[in-house]
Amino acid sequence: MPVLLWAPSLSVPNRRSNQLVPFSTLLPTKTLITAASGTGCSAYLDHLHIQGPASQKGMRLHIKPSCHDLPLPGSVCTIMNLNLHASVLLQGMYKYLERCFSDFRQRGFVVGYDTRGQVTSSCSSKRLAKLTAAVLLAKGVPVYLFSKYVPTPFVPYAVRQLKAAAGVMITASHNRKEDNGYKVYWENGAQITSPHDKEILKCIEECVEPWNGSWNENLVDTSPLTRDPLEEISKIYMEDLKKICYHRELNTKTNLKFIHTSFHGVGHDYVQLAFKAFGFKPPIPVPEQKDPDPDFSTVKCPNPEEGECVLELSLRLAEKESARVVLATDPDADRLAVAERQENGRWKVFTGNELAALFGWWMFRSWKANGSREADVKNVYMLATTVSSKILKAIALKEGFHFEETLPGFKWIGSRVKDLLDNGKEVLFAFEESIGFMCGTSVLDKDGVSAAVVIAEMASYLETKNLTLAQQLTEIYEMYGYHISKTSYFLCYEPPTIKRVFEKLRNFDFPKSYPKSCGAYGILHVRDVTTGYDSSQLNKKSVLPASKNSQMITFTFQNGCVATLRTSGTEPKIKYYAEMCARPEQSDKTFLEEQLQKVIEALIENFLEPSKNGLIWRSV
Repeated sequence: MPVLLWAPSLSVPNRRSNQLVPFSTLLPTKTLITAASGTGCSAYLDHLHIQGPASQKGMRLHIKPSCHDLPLPGSVCTIMNLNLHASVLLQGMYKYLERCFSDFRQRGFVVGYDTRGQVTSSCSSKRLAKLTAAVLLAKGVPVYLFSKYVPTPFVPYAVRQLKAAAGVMITASHNRKEDNGYKVYWENGAQITSPHDKEILKCIEECVEPWNGSWNENLVDTSPLTRDPLEEISKIYMEDLKKICYHRELNTKTNLKFIHTSFHGVGHDYVQLAFKAFGFKPPIPVPEQKDPDPDFSTVKCPNPEEGECVLELSLRLAEKESARVVLATDPDADRLAVAERQENGRWKVFTGNELAALFGWWMFRSWKANGSREADVKNVYMLATTVSSKILKAIALKEGFHFEETLPGFKWIGSRVKDLLDNGKEVLFAFEESIGFMCGTSVLDKDGVSAAVVIAEMASYLETKNLTLAQQLTEIYEMYGYHISKTSYFLCYEPPTIKRVFEKLRNFDFPKSYPKSCGAYGILHVRDVTTGYDSSQLNKKSVLPASKNSQMITFTFQNGCVATLRTSGTEPKIKYYAEMCARPEQSDKTFLEEQLQKVIEALIENFLEPSKNGLIWRSV
């Protein structure tokens, strides 16, 4: 359960009167928390956004169901109140963890942080980490506090390795420089899910007054319960990484050059170490973006998913160095973007779905080539979120392993993977379309560090076969069927409008009826995860658990297209995900692309009606 403390600097104006436009995309929001202090200060959890100076004295937190667009007061938060909310949050977590674990004081708690920090407010990730540690140290709980910034994957990895009760990562990932927050992991090393999230919220409500010692940052330096896991975790993480290194000898000899950008975040040092673990020469860093910079000075937004517009410095350096592959980790190094120069000199920036096809093929191929003869393919699993490409499903059907879908968000993937591991299953790979990848199971979350070095090894291997990543992707699609996808979104700042759009789809021709067609395209099945309905099931119930806190409807068309409309839990968006899934014998890519575009146009015109509903289009 990631929690985002939203602390815009004093220079940031309101984007729209009385509207909050949150930018965090860590995971869907579950609950809104508002401070009843007469100042309009509000916050919400999974992502805890704080705005407006609220008086410290007498402030109370009240919980109500989450929404996707929240009031934004004219003023911004003070650092005192940000620290107060951070302390209150940890007090609630402490209370819940103490209830869940009788040995909490023996097992301890992991705290990591990235390199974010606000000059105007002194609100750095490191400071919030120390405040977090202080709350727990004051209660006699051992705290594994990293002495240096780390990638987000290091926290869930450390939780499992150290057998801690839980852990938090102080980060806002690839979001705006004004953001900061918490990403929470349970004892299993996966992001927190229900019922823990709801129970923590209840405990936060019961702990709104700061405890004695909660503000004493000096405890971090003076308490014997403070432990630094950096050296131990870094060492064993890199050793574990070698388990998914299959061609070390080739890696040491490759002539391929790799460019790496860490987007002013934590990734540089750790990607360098990962390349060393795989036997590679160090990747060439983008000098302007190598070192931590909380202002993200060289990019408009620190999100590598945005493509060429944010990879300009990387691509320029690659051309100068005659490097063919560019690797970009986001600021907390849990996601990875990849670009490859093509024979015509142009750059191809792979989508998350395309990279997943490559990773899935590679991890299964490596498993087959290096596994024991007794290994049973029916014991092997791969996973993806339901809005991601179905390419892994196609590979699984042909190769004989299992494929599963989860709700959007890596918390669902991590928890399900842990269940599978506990039942003796072998999980090779999992992903979400927004460039989040899990190679192997050392970390039960997306991991940009491991993904970067795995794709480098894949590229090096393919080089020996005179193949590029793009050429191999084409071979995968020709073998398992083309999967052409597109993702985009519309901005909508009016919650009633968003609700009206989805309610119309549930009452299309008459009450409680879903559309049977969209323009000229017939609809075969409808799945509404919000209500738990699925017309493809005999009992008409969705296999995925119902999720009433967000809107999500999926349409399976008669022509093979699958399209999902869903709201963002943290942003004022209606997103669409559309994919044409073809059989291997259907190799006319141009035709499939045309069909996909026509379905998307029909979907927008008939279901979203942007002009009528005042939706603002934004391409991804």
